[in-house]
Amino acid sequence: MTAGLIGRRTILTGGAGLLLAGCDRIIEQPTARKILFAGEDMQKGLQRALMDRGALAPEYRRDQMSPVFRTNGTRNPGTPEYAALAANRFEDWRLTVGGLVAKPLSLSLRQIGEFPARRQITRHDCVEGWSAIGEWMGPMLGTILKAADISTRARYVVFTCADLYGGQPYYESLDLIDAFHPQTILAWGMNGRLLDIGHGAPLRLRVERQLGYKHAKYLMRIDAVESLDNIGLGKGGYWEDHVDYDWYAGI
Repeated sequence: MTAGLIGRRTILTGGAGLLLAGCDRIIEQPTARKILFAGEDMQKGLQRALMDRGALAPEYRRDQMSPVFRTNGTRNPGTPEYAALAANRFEDWRLTVGGLVAKPLSLSLRQIGEFPARRQITRHDCVEGWSAIGEWMGPMLGTILKAADISTRARYVVFTCADLYGGQPYYESLDLIDAFHPQTILAWGMNGRLLDIGHGAPLRLRVERQLGYKHAKYLMRIDAVESLDNIGLGKGGYWEDHVDYDWYAGI
């Protein structure tokens, strides 16, 4: 385990539960957020230097799966548009893949299901201090990006979602190292069933080498971009822009 992982996980989980009882209250304080998520450039550079970003996250056996995998964040986007999609079992839903690609895509859930799927049982680590082990199934994000013929100019991939924060769609981003990591998948299945609404149906991101807030749910659009400067407030994600979370949340 790297020094960077020990530092972040120890601070967030507190070993004996330092933050578990009051994490929400703590991270609401600007000073605490700066301690936990300070120095984006320094932190990103340090963790990238310490970590093998091509290494695989641990995978587990089925008998090690958590009996309960809690929902977190948005549990239902609650918009009329999403309600209509869910009512029709997402038959009319489409994932748009655009930006710096030569072959823009508009994929139905059925078409996404036709891509080779990866099944992985991994641990989800939440910034709030809890974790759970679950099984996920779906195509590797890299497979979708290759099908769209992503440009060599692209440096990041941006995810736009159906849930709204402050009246605007939730958004997140990854660089291409994590986007093409073999365990970074677009999951349509969880624990042997189709993804449910609470966990992000019809499609969510799984990026197993990063903390849970990077795992965007309710995916609607993926865009390859050269810079994050024009994404939200320029830090690459909703929580990064508004709560000073790190853009690179490696574990």
